[in-house]
Amino acid sequence: MSTVKKAAEAAVGKTAAKAPARRTAAKTPAAAGASPAAGRAGARDLIRVQGARVNNLKDISVDIPKRQLTVFTGVSGSGKSSLVFGTVAAESQRLINETYSSFVQGFMPTLARPDVDVLEGLTTAIIVDQQRMGSDPRSTVGTATDANAMLRILFSRLGTPHIGSPGAFSFNVASVSASGGFRVERGADKTKTEKVSFTRTGGMCVRCEGRGSVSDIDLTQLYDDSKSLAEGAFTIPGWKSDSFWTVRVYAESGLLDPNKPIAKFTKKEMQAFLHQEPTKVKVDGVNLTFEGLIPKIQKSFLSKDREAMQPHIREFVDRAVTFTRCPECDGTRLSEAARSSKIDGISIADACAMEIRDLAEWVRKLTEPSVAPLLAALQQTLDSFVEIGLGYLALDRPAGTLSGGEAQRVKMIRHLGSPLTDVTYVFDEPTIGLHPHDISRMNDLLLRLRDKGNTVLVVEHKPETIRVADHVVDLGPAAGSGGGTICFEGTVEGLRTSGTVTGRHFDDRAAVKESVRRPNGVLEIRGADKHNLRAVDVDIPLGVLTVVTGVAGSGKSSLVHGSIPASAGVVSVDQTPIRGSRRSNPATYTGLLEPIRKAFAKANGVKPALFSANSEGACPVCNGAGVIYTDLAMMAGVATPCEECEGKRFEASVLEYRFGGRDISEVLAMSVAEAEEFFGQGSGDAHLPAAHRILARLADVGLGYLSLGQPLTTLSGGERQRLKLATHMGNKGGVYVLDEPTTGLHLADVEQLLGLLDRLVDSGKSVIVVEHHQAVMAHADWIIDLGPGAGHDGGEIVFEGTPADLVAARSTLTGEHLAEYVGA
Repeated sequence: MSTVKKAAEAAVGKTAAKAPARRTAAKTPAAAGASPAAGRAGARDLIRVQGARVNNLKDISVDIPKRQLTVFTGVSGSGKSSLVFGTVAAESQRLINETYSSFVQGFMPTLARPDVDVLEGLTTAIIVDQQRMGSDPRSTVGTATDANAMLRILFSRLGTPHIGSPGAFSFNVASVSASGGFRVERGADKTKTEKVSFTRTGGMCVRCEGRGSVSDIDLTQLYDDSKSLAEGAFTIPGWKSDSFWTVRVYAESGLLDPNKPIAKFTKKEMQAFLHQEPTKVKVDGVNLTFEGLIPKIQKSFLSKDREAMQPHIREFVDRAVTFTRCPECDGTRLSEAARSSKIDGISIADACAMEIRDLAEWVRKLTEPSVAPLLAALQQTLDSFVEIGLGYLALDRPAGTLSGGEAQRVKMIRHLGSPLTDVTYVFDEPTIGLHPHDISRMNDLLLRLRDKGNTVLVVEHKPETIRVADHVVDLGPAAGSGGGTICFEGTVEGLRTSGTVTGRHFDDRAAVKESVRRPNGVLEIRGADKHNLRAVDVDIPLGVLTVVTGVAGSGKSSLVHGSIPASAGVVSVDQTPIRGSRRSNPATYTGLLEPIRKAFAKANGVKPALFSANSEGACPVCNGAGVIYTDLAMMAGVATPCEECEGKRFEASVLEYRFGGRDISEVLAMSVAEAEEFFGQGSGDAHLPAAHRILARLADVGLGYLSLGQPLTTLSGGERQRLKLATHMGNKGGVYVLDEPTTGLHLADVEQLLGLLDRLVDSGKSVIVVEHHQAVMAHADWIIDLGPGAGHDGGEIVFEGTPADLVAARSTLTGEHLAEYVGA
């Protein structure tokens, strides 16, 4: 039995007796471990939640003290986010939105009232979550924080030579000009024609259109020139031969011979095929636009950020397209005029390329009185970056390349200097991506927000942050259907002695390995210089568990993700978010549904498509959604269970087909653990090895409680991370690279993760982990520490060796914190 399950059962036994049905924690300060702050608080000093039932919450009630730092803990999937984000923050936002006119509300996201009986004492909620920032290729750190906007104004006022308004320094604004005439009617008999001209100077580079890079397309990856269009020459993903919008518009446009091999096209035909300007054509009586293949590919594939693409599209783009720095603007995205205007010898391109801590020093030296308010605001923003530990970033860093932790801290920037008080700040694991050295700085920021008179609610797993809380709410005792109750409310000291899963693991410390594995080879990296790396040479041992660590911004991801040779057969599990709608679920995401559908089809002699709620088997009334959505414009939409399929999502005739005695809806309602047993070897007719292998991986990463048909939109951050890990474990490859796999994991779950990493290594894999968690460092066979600082102060290997050697040497920040962690 897993550690989590044992802990959960023990917690249930210890807490069941002391918890009433709708309140599972002490309600008076006299109770053991209760928070004195909560006891003294009157009705106006509490956020009162009664009868919350969002997601897996089991009709819980809790009082949250205002103007205090409250940390919500519990195993991943226990209901923390459902309570904090789905209930308290969601209702606060909904009530604020209702204060606007119906016209304005029509442009806002519609929010339904959370499933809760009573919510009292709410204040304005400001949510700072882990969602990645926009992956638009034009979005940068500067544009996302308004720092760029202030810099553009600054250069438009002080830059020499003067080239125009702030738009002249923006890489998102193109230069345009127009002239013409228009008629002005001033009366019954007075009509006058006036000539006008319009000019707007923008800062966009003409060559790369403000993207900073240009693309070179390998035509051999787009089509097979030995074939004709009619024979299916295109090799582009998603380009089906019967599609009006792609293949048929070329084959039936009348501009090209569809039966001639592309290799035999004339020069004129090749020009039209590859570079034709948009031209109206008619195909089967439908008016369509014919456009050259290269501009069409650029618009349909290359206008998106690479990280936002689906995996098969990303693979195609990596294969077919080479991105190089724009030779005209040298990657700055700006026109020559914008780069020519300078302040004290520094152009706006130079300023945006500086590390923010260096830019802050440069701005501090500017003393022009005419722009003093602007300089003060810009200085405050830049100093906030430095204070929050992001001084190593540059304003021209693409926003889509920030990690989840960096994105969350960037969102904090605008709130640090805010004069607002009595606001509820809601944070989702703000220590993600932070080295132990930086966590104390984050704790100080949370306490500063509290000391200004604000209520600070934090969902967190790290003991270092839980320790500074005024009040703790522990949810559990387990995950999914086994969670959703309040196991403890009170002080940190009370949590330690509470007997809950969190309380028992709060002071856990992993010991440094006494003996480590011996490598069976090395992965050589030579001259790595991506981003801030300084020509790094390093040998990563194979056949062992290697942890790459260092302060945030020291170059870990640049080394591991940007420098390992593609020929190494790496299976990479990075921090890119799982993308999926409410129709996506663990069965569809992991590919589990495919063998199940085929098994149902084979057993019943019908088509596999019948067993997909997104295809032929979908209920005709709800189209396989299981619910009927009613759009109420600016009001929150209403979702009601489908009366035809009763929420099962499938047509009634499909549910008559069975496999192993179950219909498809009953299989999707199973938990991973139940399905693993159902499809296992001892299940007779239902034995399905392909499905069982996927389910075993899901159970290995601790997701045995998840329902196969549970929408991905309801999963927590930690659950999504482990779901992705389980999916990639099925990939063929000898080297696994994991980027912060402890993200979203409870202290009790980390032990299970370490067991999984050991099993991977013992099975012959090489595992490389980019990680800050000291328990993972202590468990490693080999540690590579980068630093000594971040940005231009990092990019070097400051230690290579075993965890025991790192603890003994204490020669780096990581060594000091790891030694303190293991009690050495």
